[in-house]
Amino acid sequence: MNLPENKKIVLFDGVCNLCDATVQQLIKKDKKDIFRFVALQSDLGKEIVKYIGIDTSKTDSIVLYEPGKAYHIKAEAALEIAKSIGGLYALLGIFSVFPNWIKNSVYDFVAKNRYKWYGKKERCMIPTPELKAKFLE
Repeated sequence: MNLPENKKIVLFDGVCNLCDATVQQLIKKDKKDIFRFVALQSDLGKEIVKYIGIDTSKTDSIVLYEPGKAYHIKAEAALEIAKSIGGLYALLGIFSVFPNWIKNSVYDFVAKNRYKWYGKKERCMIPTPELKAKFLE
């Protein structure tokens, strides 16, 4: 797979309004240019998920993949992203003290209701030419 090894890849639900807003916010906060983004529904997203062996029936909203190193799902992915962004977002790391089952229960509750609360698009967003470099595929 031809992925940038020095970038962290955020795989996200490309039709979820909450996920889209989060990606837009991450792009603004990514001053160190460490993230690249790809929709889980895209061919590349499906290929990455298959390659790292993630069952999308168990997590379908966010995956953080560090090529050649590790991957994170659910609450762990969100906390790793926050830590990477730094600043006030790094304070979210305090939630790391909670066991994964608690963090993931909260995460799963939000993920389960994200379409009801925030809505859903018909298709994945198309990045503007300025943002195109941040997206893979």
